[in-house]
Amino acid sequence: MLGIATALVAGLAGCASAGTASAGSAPAHGTHEPRAATATPTPTTDPVAAYADARLANMTLRQKVASLFMLHAPGTDAAALRGFADRYGLGGMILMGDNIPGSPEALAAQTTAMRASDPALPPLIGIDEEGGDVTRLPWDGQPGGDALHSQSPDAARQAFAARAALLKQAGVNVNFGIVADVTADPGSFIADRILGTDPASASARVAAAVAGEHGTVLSTLKHFPGHGETDADSHHVVPTTPTTRAEWEARDLPSFRAGVDAGAEVVMFGHLIYSGVDSLPASLSPTWHRILADEVGFHGVTITDDLRMLQDTGLPQYQDAGENAVQAIAAGNTMVLDVIPTGSAPDALIDAVVVAVQSGRIPPARIDADARALLVLRHSIALKE
Repeated sequence: MLGIATALVAGLAGCASAGTASAGSAPAHGTHEPRAATATPTPTTDPVAAYADARLANMTLRQKVASLFMLHAPGTDAAALRGFADRYGLGGMILMGDNIPGSPEALAAQTTAMRASDPALPPLIGIDEEGGDVTRLPWDGQPGGDALHSQSPDAARQAFAARAALLKQAGVNVNFGIVADVTADPGSFIADRILGTDPASASARVAAAVAGEHGTVLSTLKHFPGHGETDADSHHVVPTTPTTRAEWEARDLPSFRAGVDAGAEVVMFGHLIYSGVDSLPASLSPTWHRILADEVGFHGVTITDDLRMLQDTGLPQYQDAGENAVQAIAAGNTMVLDVIPTGSAPDALIDAVVVAVQSGRIPPARIDADARALLVLRHSIALKE
């Protein structure tokens, strides 16, 4: 996870130069190449990285941990939503259906108010805007996977470019919208949301969708390592498949790799057990996080699917929300997404992770690296607005 911040700065055009040294790094010694007299001196410190380092140095452990959470609060009262994020120091808020007012203008005003407390470091504002079955914005008339998987890749690019423009105008900066799962089974839970029924067609459309969103909102690929291997709905059970590593590499990996190569900034981990690879759900699995980083080459932000889904399975091992959050961060997720029950407070979630760090279950360096990566990302977005 230590490379996340550098990768994010490099990937956000116009925010910072990818060629500058990260904060705290020293210039090379022993090099004395002549410099033209009129040349502008090259800065030795990336200003975005320097900003992140300064903020991080003044954060308590609890503040760092809280910044790793993206949560939900109900309603369209902007002051209440902003107050919720500010009170707990959250890194992000996810907009669900109950947060969407009646017009694009009203939503833009709402998100502007949500970001107003700290304009240099606004919270990430995410949404599930896939189109088709999963559409939060009533005015999004662009097709989703149910239509796009039988159209050309360029149709996917155009649809997601238009969708990203709507989201940016509404003040949303993260779209959990690109379904990289693959299945040819029309009875699968995910069948109506996929962008391709085979690895090649899915890869082409996933890459095109990322290209369409690029530079407008942050693109998210979901649900890694792939929901298409099972028919079950992860909102109610933890789907389990005996799919082997080799089978996964042939069927499910290509579309995620294509999305990563196209520049997706976020990958969402599904609550999926591939028993041939690991006995844990991927969202809680260090093994799957290592595979994504080391073999797929992804070093951006990783986030869980809604952790509340694990509790909703009714399985006893997932009934402690704080423990789920601890395991998710220990596994390697940069952020935890949790649509907590209406009216509840996230103190127990945050406190559980703080205790896990204090007890040695989670290395402090991991918290620092993830918190810094998100500081870089949030400040970079602020500079572009």
